[in-house]
Amino acid sequence: MSSLVLDFQEVEKSQLMLVGGKGLNLGVLSKIQGIQVPEGYCVTTVGFQKAINENKTYHALLDQLATLKVEDRDQIREISSKIRQLIMEVEIPSDVVKEVTHYLSKFGEEHAYAVRSSATAEDLPHASFAGQQDTYLNIIGKDAILQHISKCWASLFTERAVIYRMQNRFDHSEILLSVIIQKMVFPQASGILFTADPITSNRKLLSIDASFGLGEALVSGLVSADCYKVQEDQIVDKMIATKKLAMYGRKEGGTETQLIAHNQQKAQTLSDQQILELAHIGRQIEAYFGSPQDVEWCLVDDIFYIVQSRPITTLYPIPEAETQENRVYVSVGHQQMMTDPMKPLGLSFYLLTTPATMRIAGGRLFVDVTNNLASPVRGKMVIEAFGKSDPLIKDALMTVHGREGFIKMSPDPINIPGPSDTNKAGPQSQIENEPKIVSDLIKKNQTSIEELKHTIQSKSGSELVDFILEDIQELKKILFDPQSSAVIMAAMDASSWINEKMLEWLDEKNVADILSQSVSNNITSEMGLELLDVADVIRPYPDVIEYLQHVKDNNFLEKLSEFEGGQETQVAIRTYLKKYGMRCAGEIDITKTRWIEKPITLVPIILSNIKNFMANESKRKFKQGLHVALEKEQELLDRLKQLPDGEQNFQETKQKIDIIRNFSGYREYPKYGMVNRYFVYKKALMKEAEKLQKEGVLHKKEDIYYLTFEELGEVVRTKYLDCEIITKRKNDYKLYKKLTPPRVITSDGEIIAGEYNRENLPAEAIAGLPVSSGVIEGRARVILNMEDTDLEDGDILVTAFTDPSWTPLFVSIKGLVTEVGGLMTHGAVIAREYGLPAVVGVDNATKLIKDGQRIRVNGSEGYIEIV
Repeated sequence: MSSLVLDFQEVEKSQLMLVGGKGLNLGVLSKIQGIQVPEGYCVTTVGFQKAINENKTYHALLDQLATLKVEDRDQIREISSKIRQLIMEVEIPSDVVKEVTHYLSKFGEEHAYAVRSSATAEDLPHASFAGQQDTYLNIIGKDAILQHISKCWASLFTERAVIYRMQNRFDHSEILLSVIIQKMVFPQASGILFTADPITSNRKLLSIDASFGLGEALVSGLVSADCYKVQEDQIVDKMIATKKLAMYGRKEGGTETQLIAHNQQKAQTLSDQQILELAHIGRQIEAYFGSPQDVEWCLVDDIFYIVQSRPITTLYPIPEAETQENRVYVSVGHQQMMTDPMKPLGLSFYLLTTPATMRIAGGRLFVDVTNNLASPVRGKMVIEAFGKSDPLIKDALMTVHGREGFIKMSPDPINIPGPSDTNKAGPQSQIENEPKIVSDLIKKNQTSIEELKHTIQSKSGSELVDFILEDIQELKKILFDPQSSAVIMAAMDASSWINEKMLEWLDEKNVADILSQSVSNNITSEMGLELLDVADVIRPYPDVIEYLQHVKDNNFLEKLSEFEGGQETQVAIRTYLKKYGMRCAGEIDITKTRWIEKPITLVPIILSNIKNFMANESKRKFKQGLHVALEKEQELLDRLKQLPDGEQNFQETKQKIDIIRNFSGYREYPKYGMVNRYFVYKKALMKEAEKLQKEGVLHKKEDIYYLTFEELGEVVRTKYLDCEIITKRKNDYKLYKKLTPPRVITSDGEIIAGEYNRENLPAEAIAGLPVSSGVIEGRARVILNMEDTDLEDGDILVTAFTDPSWTPLFVSIKGLVTEVGGLMTHGAVIAREYGLPAVVGVDNATKLIKDGQRIRVNGSEGYIEIV
């Protein structure tokens, strides 16, 4: 058997590097009983290597390409063009020509062939590379086929293919190309079959696109296609397109586009029987490959031919369940303001902390709410509770809850926690309106953390692992302390009461937003204000400011002492980090880099504060917020006195306002305590990881991030680790980062997208959830990474999500828009306290709003306008 050319029947599953993804899949397909694949063969990557391996110019150009970034489009275009030209001019090795000629005579030189590119990084489970290399149809004759082999090789370096590899971090020099020579079939119809619905991701709903003629016209977007949906051997939906054009092969070679006869334009491309037959073939292919497939097919003389099958790489994984029954899962990340994937160690710490029934999918956590929804009473409560935090989740749950027979209903309420936010768990109870309760809770938490810091220092090895497991029970006691939960619930209930009654009595909306400005004991808002104080220390020293504008590494604090004011700056930043250094973006994941581990993260924000504000801004902001809140309180109470029953209304309202002022700031503290504790654990575990690295058990100490806590304990005990596990999980994590997690997903893999059911929005307005009242206009700053901060006073921050670590930016902005969030999530709480109009839960906000656009944010009604 030649290594230069392989018949499909000769291709083995292990030969990806010889025949590429497309060639490998065709080889596998051709061996599945009952699946028809047009005959063909692969010119292997050995031929490509033989053609270019000795070419020094080719390798020099590759080296130049390797130095470029995606942004360097002009240079990419220029170098890619040179490489393509070079490949087209390279002579195809004589032994490759000989083998191609042999196989052509075997299959028939007079036949027309499809000549397709098949790259070694193509049709893979984690990267489809679909459409990146070229395909040529209806090629006739040896000379034409050889010419198109060169064209396929050259297409490895189309600009789009080069950029795609850069974006997916593939090394250009490691990607090789095989060329498929496959007998052409001339179909009356062709198209694409997805064994999982590409719109909803439902694994049980199969989707078929079908049009007349060759499928190339459909893939390239030239023609419209019918769309048929099949579920459990039933056609459940049909969309018949008006098909005006079709592509056909010409006798002399090549293709042409033809007009379809008028009376055929609205005809159904496939009969119902053919649709079901094709669906059966799709399920057979899916079962063979073991994953959902994107299948290209042709219909010739009532026989379906399969010309390609590849994994669907864009589907969100289904949370693993222990039962075959239908399940419904809600994203924890949308509750916790962290929709990025978490590494295994981060996931396992969160699972050890939460009482809710959780499942993992795509590196994210999902709470299983099926049992709650099965109870009429509990189901309604849970849907309403999610509605307060995220109306899109509520709407999605109502959709799935309303489906007859999807969930087996149970008459008995089942006591399983609902929304997963740790701060909201625990019983709701009456509590005395006494500010000392909050200061006592904070003191108790701080004392416990100090004791932990002291005790953990003497622990190492397996004893450390056991100690952390034990201390997590202490963390849970603090997080779910009934008194702590009662304080949070009392503030939330008081805010709801105020909003409801002031609307009823005084016709004013969202009054609690104003009353909660500049409350006491809000650790997160204090964090933003105290960074303004750090800026005040640095402001008088121009040399320090100049130095900070150019620092690149995390050792910048050490060199500060060389400048006038450097020592004062060191003290100010280190004092800040001592109190807040354990925070960072995505802080619920213990593996995320903390500010104290990467203090340079704070530098752009400090410089922004120096540029945008005068000295003593933190005190001014707090006093201003306090003045606005107290003035509003007095105005409301004065107006209430004028009403019938005014005295009673006055007393009740005053009591509720006091609860808001005394208790609402505490809402942020339990998470601060949790993150503090997590960082103590992390420091101790990283010391242990350093030992394991020195002993040769780990390559890098950060490799522990890719182990669960239980696995880490085993590695600490046995001093053994299978490094392949780490490699696999690093690759999985890269894949998970590309996925967008759904708010709600079912056990069928169906993503249920909720909608805002609101009318009377202005034309072209973008809907969201109003969480902090007021209307503001300004420049949109779309920022996805805190370190990219470049804010001017008056900007409106538009981002995917904010957790407490983003709070230092809030002092510089005038409004907030996020893709994720709810009424009581951290960004909303701080926006209200700072008096910033805010709209959250805005789907695709960072794509719909462009950086620099002028926008109007209506935080009272919940929408954004581009002005």
